[in-house]
Amino acid sequence: MQATVSRYDEATASGTVLTDTGIELPFDAQAFTGTPVRLLRLGQRVRLITTGSGADLTISEVHFITLP
Repeated sequence: MQATVSRYDEATASGTVLTDTGIELPFDAQAFTGTPVRLLRLGQRVRLITTGSGADLTISEVHFITLP
Protein backbone atom coordinates (compact mmCIF):
# COMPACT_ATOMS: atom_id res chain seq x y z
CA MET A 1 0.00 0.00 0.00
CA GLN A 2 1.25 3.51 -0.74
CA ALA A 3 0.56 6.70 1.18
CA THR A 4 1.61 10.30 1.74
CA VAL A 5 3.01 11.54 5.06
CA SER A 6 0.47 14.00 6.48
CA ARG A 7 1.96 14.54 9.96
CA TYR A 8 5.36 13.67 11.43
CA ASP A 9 6.92 14.43 14.81
CA GLU A 10 10.71 14.03 14.72
CA ALA A 11 10.95 13.88 18.51
CA THR A 12 8.74 10.78 18.80
CA ALA A 13 9.16 9.41 15.23
CA SER A 14 5.39 9.13 15.03
CA GLY A 15 2.76 10.61 12.77
CA THR A 16 0.04 9.84 10.27
CA VAL A 17 -0.17 9.00 6.61
CA LEU A 18 -3.00 9.39 4.13
CA THR A 19 -3.35 6.28 1.99
CA ASP A 20 -4.16 6.43 -1.71
CA THR A 21 -7.64 5.16 -0.81
CA GLY A 22 -8.22 8.14 1.51
CA ILE A 23 -7.71 6.43 4.87
CA GLU A 24 -5.66 8.24 7.52
CA LEU A 25 -3.50 5.84 9.52
CA PRO A 26 -1.25 6.59 12.50
CA PHE A 27 2.23 5.12 12.93
CA ASP A 28 4.85 5.15 15.66
CA ALA A 29 8.61 4.62 15.90
CA GLN A 30 8.08 0.84 15.90
CA ALA A 31 7.17 1.06 12.19
CA PHE A 32 10.81 1.99 11.41
CA THR A 33 12.33 -1.06 13.11
CA GLY A 34 14.27 -3.11 10.58
CA THR A 35 13.86 -0.53 7.79
CA PRO A 36 16.31 2.07 6.44
CA VAL A 37 13.81 4.86 7.29
CA ARG A 38 14.94 7.16 10.09
CA LEU A 39 13.27 10.45 9.19
CA LEU A 40 10.27 11.54 7.11
CA ARG A 41 9.03 14.85 5.74
CA LEU A 42 5.49 16.10 5.12
CA GLY A 43 4.23 15.18 1.67
CA GLN A 44 6.72 12.35 1.25
CA ARG A 45 5.43 9.25 -0.51
CA VAL A 46 5.97 5.99 1.35
CA ARG A 47 5.20 2.29 0.96
CA LEU A 48 3.48 0.60 3.89
CA ILE A 49 3.36 -2.92 5.22
CA THR A 50 0.11 -3.27 7.15
CA THR A 51 -1.58 -5.84 9.32
CA GLY A 52 -5.25 -6.36 10.05
CA SER A 53 -8.15 -4.96 8.09
CA GLY A 54 -10.98 -2.49 8.42
CA ALA A 55 -10.97 -0.71 11.78
CA ASP A 56 -8.07 -2.96 12.90
CA LEU A 57 -5.74 -1.92 10.05
CA THR A 58 -2.35 -0.89 11.46
CA ILE A 59 1.02 0.03 9.98
CA SER A 60 3.77 -2.43 10.83
CA GLU A 61 6.51 -1.03 8.52
CA VAL A 62 7.19 2.22 6.66
CA HIS A 63 9.50 2.10 3.62
CA PHE A 64 10.73 4.57 1.04
CA ILE A 65 9.27 4.09 -2.43
CA THR A 66 11.98 2.83 -4.76
CA LEU A 67 11.84 3.18 -8.50
CA PRO A 68 12.42 0.09 -10.64
